[in-house]
Amino acid sequence: MKKKVIVIGSGAGGLSTAILLAKKGYEVTVVEKNASFGGRGAVFSANGFQFDMGPSWYLMPDIFEHFFSLIGENINDYLNLKRLNPSYKIWFEEHPQPVKMTSDLKRDAQIFESFEPGVMKKINIYLKEAAAKYNISKQTFIYKPFNSVLDFIDRRTLFLWTKFSVISSFHKHIASFVKHPLLRKILQYPLVFLGTSPYKAPAVYSLMNHIDFEMGVFYPMGGMTKVFESLFRIAEKNGVKFLFNTPVNKILVENKKAIGVSTTKAKLMADIVVSNADYQFTEMQLLDKKYRQFGEKYWRSRTMAPSGFILYLGIKKQFKELVHHNLFFAEQWKESFEAIFKGQKLPQSPSYYICAPSKTDPSVAPKGCENLFVLVPTATNLTLDKKTIKNYRDKIINHITATMDTEGLEENIVYERIFTGRDFSSLYNAYKGSALGLAQNLTQTAVFRPKTQSTKVKNLYYSGANTNPGTGVPMCLISSQIVYKRIHGITHGRPLSHEDTKFESA
Repeated sequence: MKKKVIVIGSGAGGLSTAILLAKKGYEVTVVEKNASFGGRGAVFSANGFQFDMGPSWYLMPDIFEHFFSLIGENINDYLNLKRLNPSYKIWFEEHPQPVKMTSDLKRDAQIFESFEPGVMKKINIYLKEAAAKYNISKQTFIYKPFNSVLDFIDRRTLFLWTKFSVISSFHKHIASFVKHPLLRKILQYPLVFLGTSPYKAPAVYSLMNHIDFEMGVFYPMGGMTKVFESLFRIAEKNGVKFLFNTPVNKILVENKKAIGVSTTKAKLMADIVVSNADYQFTEMQLLDKKYRQFGEKYWRSRTMAPSGFILYLGIKKQFKELVHHNLFFAEQWKESFEAIFKGQKLPQSPSYYICAPSKTDPSVAPKGCENLFVLVPTATNLTLDKKTIKNYRDKIINHITATMDTEGLEENIVYERIFTGRDFSSLYNAYKGSALGLAQNLTQTAVFRPKTQSTKVKNLYYSGANTNPGTGVPMCLISSQIVYKRIHGITHGRPLSHEDTKFESA
């Protein structure tokens, strides 16, 4: 008889875990509180506009390709990927002209040199180190099912730690190569993808610059939702069953072993339970106190990734100044990070991001129109009344208009939806309304991050952004592989392989 698995949640971690276990022969059911799959990668349409609600950057294509290959699929059968050129455009508060970055180092070098003549010699060294960090990390600890600091005792990992700057401050590491403040900002901004501050993150994350400048930025035609749709289709193809609009209210435990879940509709029994729900929510709401690994004191002491003030805008006009990905960097850089990690109100001089996917993909907006996803990172756990939200919305719209030469933005809005931390909490059970979960600072990375397997309850596992290796869709795909490793007693830190899984169709 097949062993039964219940996966709570259908985000990237839940969907990919379900696929891996279904391909191994388990009978898998995914239980989802919302009406459709995707978790934070949900999508909605209104007035002819399509909006990806969460992830909008397709980075680390190698991680996606490896996962699809692992499950016996050709990624090109599912995704039509376009490499973006430019990758993104940046406006600086203290500099009159925006710059376009291309992920073509020869072209980007001209921008670097214009700010700091002669700097490319150092940047080339920096990026060479970043590439080495990425490649070694991928083969040693990004895919590692950590249990203790002893898991770092590996020849290649020790080489990484002794050869390169790894645990020192990311900010200080960049400052040792680059002096110009605008170049430092360009190199530091990818840390936002990890939900952390360059002033708190370890230098190992310079590998993000290798991903940015040398691997490129892509877009799946039809939207990021196509990634989640593909995973859903593959899961169904492999026999995974889905129960939507079915919130789980308790994980059932007997003799310290997970035996199923209780939902708002029924009890579902299983041999294995995997939670892709928010880690804190799972521990504090779905488990009895005696089965929790972490208490309220632990969670209060954690540094959460920022929340977000998001505008989904349908515009009956197109703006030539915008590209697919657009960034505004505030002059008070360090202060802007402090505002979103330590502040207790909306940032008054924020940096922000605008995605205009209709620049690449005409299918996501009516002809001659633009759909905009505007994200302002904010502090978590904010209480915002309607007046505060309206005033802040006006402030951001006015700033975009004045800064990015989008005259007529306000008058041409034909659809609008505002999404804040409160919505992250209600829709995704996100602790403190965090958009990404636990920040990836030094004390919340690798072995110091909550594990993919419960230490209190046998056969209870966790996948997704709050566990190893961290935030972002590629990392969630890896977290599912770590769960698979734990279930099957695989301890190495390399990417999961066909030799490990021996799937029949592989």
